[in-house]
Order: sequence, then structure tokens, then C-alpha cells
Amino acid sequence: MQRYEFSFVYLCMTIRRANTEDVTAIMEVLEAAKGIMRASGNALQWVNGYPSREVIEADIAAGFGHVVIDAAAVVGYFAFIPSPEPTYSYIEGGSWLEDTLPYHVVHRIGSLPSAHGVFRAIMDWCFSKDPNIRIDTHRDNHIMQHCILSYGFTYCGIIYLESGDPRLAYQRLANLIH
Repeated sequence: MQRYEFSFVYLCMTIRRANTEDVTAIMEVLEAAKGIMRASGNALQWVNGYPSREVIEADIAAGFGHVVIDAAAVVGYFAFIPSPEPTYSYIEGGSWLEDTLPYHVVHRIGSLPSAHGVFRAIMDWCFSKDPNIRIDTHRDNHIMQHCILSYGFTYCGIIYLESGDPRLAYQRLANLIH
């Protein structure tokens, strides 16, 4: 597994690997993100305590959890996970842009409502690590769909979580000939 031991600065934001001291702030960010989802009509994503403290702690222990820092405060969180993603092995109603090269998946993106530019900072950081990124979101998460498409991702089809819940799946290949 490849590990990145440095910070990435985007405008005034810094992205770094999360640590256990960040968990309380991360959970506050994720609760705020749930509030944004509910206010925009997305009532079915991130329910029943997901993502839980245990999920975030597992992200951190595996080296996948990252925080976005602005003005010395945690304003965003995401998990950057190397392939393969088991739930991406089957895609319905389409296909991946490229399905032979390694990729990374971005999961559990959340930010505070007062923080702006977090998605772009996260994606810029991710693409500085891997030119082949996949991401998915709930059908009702129109804010995330807009961010994903605005960043240049292509809609590829529907994947299904382990629970059977469908998610809209996207991929972007940066600087790759395909």
C-alpha cells in the first residue's frame, strides 16, 4: 500500500492524513454534512449512524482517512482508498471508462457548511496522487452530483453497496490516454 506522508496546501486549506486526535472534529464535520444533505432533500443517505466513529477510526487505522484544514480547524473529511473496490466489480446501465488500471476511490466526503472549495481541494489532492479516480453518490445527493460532474467526472452507471442500495457511479481519468 502506498503511503503519503506530506500535506497538500490548496489556497488556504491543507490536506493531511487524519489521526485519532481528529476523530471528534471529523464526526462534527460529518454531522454537519448530514445536515446539508437533509436540508437539500437527501434524507436516505448516511442514515442509521453511518458513517460511525468506528468506520472513521478504521479509515484512519488503514491510512485512508484525510482531513481538510482551514484556519487551523478541521473543515472537511474524506477517505482515499486504493482499488479494488468490491462494490465496483459490477456496474449496471453502463461501464467504467477504463477497467484494467489501478484506481483510487474517494468515499465519505463531508465538509462544514461554512467551508467553500473543499470538494475541489480534495479532488485536486486526489488527482495529484492518482490520475484514475472513481466515486459514487446517492441518487438524491444533487449537491454531490453537481460537484462531481463540475469537476469533470463522467457518469458510468449504477453500482450497488453491500446492503444492496444503489449508487450513481462516476470515473475520471486525468492525463491518461484511453
